Amino acid sequence: PKPSSIKDCPGEWMALNQEPRNERAIRLEDYLNDKIQTYADLANLDSVLENLQKAELELENATKASQEYSTRILHQAQEFSNQQADIDRRLLKLTGSQTSDDAIEKFNADFTALRRLDVARGYLELLVEVDKLSADARSNFKVSPQAALKPYLELQDLATALKAAQPAAEGAAPHLIDHVEQMAQMLWSNMKSAFASVFEKTLEKMKWPGKDLTFTGNLRQEWSTGVENLLQLQDPEFKAFNEKYSPTDEPLVLLPLEVMVKPLALRFHFHFSGKRPTNKIDKPEYLFSHIVDLLNNYEEFFSMYLQPILRAHFRNSNLGMTSIFVDSTSAFVTAILPMLRQKISALVPQISNQPHLLSHFVHELMTFDVSLKEQWDYDGGMGTDGWNGLTTEVLVKHGWFGRWLEVEKSFALSRYQSIIDNPRSNEIDYDSVEPNATKPTNAAIRVNDLLETITDRYRPLPDFLQKLKFLIDIQIAIFDLYHTRLHSALEAYQTHTSSIARTVQSVNRESQAEVQGLDGLEWLARIYGSAEYLEKKMGDWSDDVFFLELYDELQDRVQGGSGERNITAAMSLEDVMDKTSRTVGDNGDQGALFDEPAGWYRKLRIKTEGIIQDALNSEFRNSLKPYYRVNTWSSLSSSEDDASSTVASLALTAELDDPLQRLDSYFKFLANALGQAPLRHIARQTASAIQMTLWDKLLMRYQFSSTGVIHFARDIGAICNVIDRYAGEGQAEVGIRKLREALVLLGLPEAKANGASQQWTLNEVEEKVFASNESGREILVELGLEVINESEARAVLERRVDVGT
Repeated sequence: PKPSSIKDCPGEWMALNQEPRNERAIRLEDYLNDKIQTYADLANLDSVLENLQKAELELENATKASQEYSTRILHQAQEFSNQQADIDRRLLKLTGSQTSDDAIEKFNADFTALRRLDVARGYLELLVEVDKLSADARSNFKVSPQAALKPYLELQDLATALKAAQPAAEGAAPHLIDHVEQMAQMLWSNMKSAFASVFEKTLEKMKWPGKDLTFTGNLRQEWSTGVENLLQLQDPEFKAFNEKYSPTDEPLVLLPLEVMVKPLALRFHFHFSGKRPTNKIDKPEYLFSHIVDLLNNYEEFFSMYLQPILRAHFRNSNLGMTSIFVDSTSAFVTAILPMLRQKISALVPQISNQPHLLSHFVHELMTFDVSLKEQWDYDGGMGTDGWNGLTTEVLVKHGWFGRWLEVEKSFALSRYQSIIDNPRSNEIDYDSVEPNATKPTNAAIRVNDLLETITDRYRPLPDFLQKLKFLIDIQIAIFDLYHTRLHSALEAYQTHTSSIARTVQSVNRESQAEVQGLDGLEWLARIYGSAEYLEKKMGDWSDDVFFLELYDELQDRVQGGSGERNITAAMSLEDVMDKTSRTVGDNGDQGALFDEPAGWYRKLRIKTEGIIQDALNSEFRNSLKPYYRVNTWSSLSSSEDDASSTVASLALTAELDDPLQRLDSYFKFLANALGQAPLRHIARQTASAIQMTLWDKLLMRYQFSSTGVIHFARDIGAICNVIDRYAGEGQAEVGIRKLREALVLLGLPEAKANGASQQWTLNEVEEKVFASNESGREILVELGLEVINESEARAVLERRVDVGT
């Protein structure tokens, strides 16, 4: 049989193994064993040999390439070594050194010196260029002012470029940059003076700022050229303004207007300096009205002639949408404000220790700011962000806000105290509100007027934190003071009416008399009316746009903050929430700025209403004592109970006269003092209290004949009539309904009337009521009785003398 593997041929295998075994032979043996494992693999021997030849060729090529690469590297290394030796020889020869290290050190020193020389040469060339531009500008100006602008603007651009490049050069060449800036500034000053001088001569020819201006064609062209030259001279300032302007900076004044305003400034200083009649520290409105007059007098001229030049100059500029540059009126306002700032900075320190003058001045200043913004559309170049106004400059920038707030708070507290000290402050004002509304006291009305005045004082302030400070430190503080006063008055009433407190504190009779009867009721009505009035006013204020925006901004600041609990350094978030609203910081939209103060007054109002109710209940319980001690309800003669007798025709019980008189006088007063809603609520509660008293003390105590029931029903009707007369029809019925239903049961006839087939008799109803709860409920429903229950019905029927006999 044919062997399956070469290893199956022992002779051949042993012959191969007898050869010397070196590494190459071993690798060859492994390769052959891998490729020729069977006799069938011998057919592929040619392919194996071909692959071996290819591998050998690739190996030879790789070896050759490696040798070439090694030769090239060795050659390059030799060349580098030769060059290094050549450089060393040249350095040694050039520097006269003995060693290479010394030569390199000397060479670097010489190279550094050359670099410095090159830099110095560049500096000198730059200085020459600066001097040339400056000289060209000066020489050209003598020939043509227009020609002088080109070298000046180039010098300004050069100065700006050097300053912009300095940070990247790690602050290099500070002296050079300072020199170039000084040269540019000096040239700017010289050219500004020269251009302004030429322009001033033109204005003299025009007779500016007189009423009879000469503005003919040639003169108008000369004026326009002067304006354009000054604007071009100012172009570098416009560029810097566009890059760096912030709301705290003063707006940039246009040079043409700066020149044109000079005579107006002289006139201003003439009127408002020294001992002129117009220069009065107590009349700051003179200052502001003078500025407004200037605007009214010259706004038309600038709109007609300056406006087109400004639009053309800034048409392709980034400032083309900035009002103080493209709007002639805004530019004119900007030009005249510096004279006013100068006057204000001198005036405020003079009046800072005179509270009335400082308060009046700030008020007039805010009014002036509002006038500029609303009447003249002045935004100080801030666009939609708006101009903060001169008021902010005075109060914030110059630090007078604290002093002004102190003055305003002192005035507000003083006026508040004068309101409280007024002898008529606690009187109820019946004419200040609608007839059906709760009447406040004079003090509450005047306190509200004071707080509205305070709002007007700080409403124009642009700064949120200043407005919040004013709100909390003055307005809410006064709300708190008045609430404390009302609360103390209520506590005093309770002290005077409490038997324990009267004993402990030895309340005299005069003080006790003040809280009894109508006097006591008026005491409570004053507290109630004042609390409700200010509570409603705070609700109205919360809907005011000013306070809505203030609350929204407060919410935005808290929700958009970094989690800090302070609104300012002096006010924490908790302090603000305690004074305004606990919803501050919530994501909902249910809160309002006066939630907390309004809540103080709401609680006081509700508590006062409860005490009014308690006082009425106590008063009527005491006054009804003689009435519910009457014990004749069962002994009235049956002869009086005939067909001709009606409830309305019967006389009232004599013991009810005094309670009815008291009820009439009290509700007459309450109808005048309280609004319809609280009056009706008190009326229903009073009727309910009377019902409870008469139910327990009279109805459940005595027996009634049919005539007694009629008399009792007549008395109850009289009580209801008095209450309804002032509270409205049916109000007493709501509170006394159970007693009315009891009287229906108690007044059932003993026998059916002639022809009345559906009428229930007393015995029939009694039988069903006492039979079971189910039958009792059925008969009560059939009788139309909804409030009284089965057990109460049984108790009522037992009060009828006829029952069970």
